[in-house]
Amino acid sequence: MAENQNPPKQKPVQNAISPRRADDFPEWYQSVVTAADMAENSDVRGCMVIKPWGYGIWELMQAQLDKMFKATGHKNAYFPLFIPLSYLEKEAEHVAGFAKECAVVTHHRLEAGSDGKLIPTGKLAEPLVVRPTSETIIGAAYAKWIQSYRDLPLLLNQWANVVRWEMRPRIFLRTTEFLWQEGHTAHETEEQALEETRRMLDVYQNFVRDHLAIPVITGRKSAGERFPGAVDTLCIEAMVQDRKAVQAGTSHFLGQNFAKASGIQYLSREGKKEYAWTTSWGVSTRLIGTLIMAHGDDDGLVLPPRVAPTQVVIIPIIPKDEQRKEILKACGAVAEQIEAELFHKENIRVEVDQRDIQGGVKTWEWIKKGVPIRVEIGPRDLEAGTVFVGRRDKGPKDKQSYPKEGFAAQVPGLLQSIQEAIYDRALAFRHENTKVIESKEEFYAYFTPKNEEKPEIHGGFALAHWNGSPEIEAKIKEDLKVTIRCIPFEEMQQPGKCIFTGEKSEQRVVFAKSY
Repeated sequence: MAENQNPPKQKPVQNAISPRRADDFPEWYQSVVTAADMAENSDVRGCMVIKPWGYGIWELMQAQLDKMFKATGHKNAYFPLFIPLSYLEKEAEHVAGFAKECAVVTHHRLEAGSDGKLIPTGKLAEPLVVRPTSETIIGAAYAKWIQSYRDLPLLLNQWANVVRWEMRPRIFLRTTEFLWQEGHTAHETEEQALEETRRMLDVYQNFVRDHLAIPVITGRKSAGERFPGAVDTLCIEAMVQDRKAVQAGTSHFLGQNFAKASGIQYLSREGKKEYAWTTSWGVSTRLIGTLIMAHGDDDGLVLPPRVAPTQVVIIPIIPKDEQRKEILKACGAVAEQIEAELFHKENIRVEVDQRDIQGGVKTWEWIKKGVPIRVEIGPRDLEAGTVFVGRRDKGPKDKQSYPKEGFAAQVPGLLQSIQEAIYDRALAFRHENTKVIESKEEFYAYFTPKNEEKPEIHGGFALAHWNGSPEIEAKIKEDLKVTIRCIPFEEMQQPGKCIFTGEKSEQRVVFAKSY
């Protein structure tokens, strides 16, 4: 009898998220946000409601960054949400860059009309712009506070919300209102301001790499991508899993442009009136979107332990009601032991899921939320003196049994192992999807999808020579929706020839499609 040459078909892998990343990345992203219960669209178009799990991630980001800001000598302050229109008009390039995104308040009162409907009345003498960024309003304050070189440097940060009208919103990535921090500093010399600009970029790089486990390329923006009104914009650029770039943070050297517009002058050491040198820098809730797209998989969110609201979840497995008390007691004891351990000098964040629902349902909910470590404790574990452990950086069925005695002491090491594994995976992905390109034809082919109607995931980071021409930069953007993400620091400064014109090029730059 002939052997069966056709082996049985393997069952397709079942995932928690539909569609998968490879099938429809934008829809996958929205599904992860929903499945992880992070946020939802508001009834106000373009705005989002950040739910407790999503906001918990932002709170951790905020707390960790705030500590880093204070360690570099910065203090927090708060400035008005409303900015007089005349303030923006003082800096022409700045207002031109934001004009199409501004929300404007023109009235200060509502009155009922003859039909009972409310109508705005009480027209303001001067329109107020809802904060798109705060350089001008903070500049007005600095002009009053800074009188002498002895008042410098002035190093302030603000945690706030911002409004920039968004026509094509996407939760966390592009919303009309979002949360951020914006640092604003004033200095006595150009050199000090340049040092500050680079120092804060380094803070962002360290935070995104070491806390969010996302590798970034650091560099400066081209003139066409520079912050409106800045002399120079430094940035960190991350790659996410559809091979697009996300600008994860920026630090701007403003020169004396805003100081002159706002009248920030001081009496120098020589007794002369001088304009201050200023900087600004910021990151936003866009980092949460970057985190999702950099690390998430087809089962949901994957959180680096350092920014996970719950780092360890303990799931009681209770097949019979009479076992509930004993199992919950054991879970509580293990939770106390783990919570007493330190991870990066902080007590480990532990939760015991005591909800009266099936253990399997609980497990999948926590997988979708991206919790780094799941610990299951059931009757068999009590008998054997063990705990059953799953890691979010591994498959859902990849679990390991540990002796309960001494397990808590191993948790910090497990969390660090997960943190590093997530980073290494993201770094390997970026390496695999970064290409040195030597010709215009190769460049256009790299960024052109095979399926024009429903583009597949394509492209990546292209390292190519460019002659510095704004016209060439604009043409590439028009043809391919590809932009220069950054002009990298030191590592790519080998001269060559522009792949578009054949002219001299000082170094390779990073091109990519982006969010």
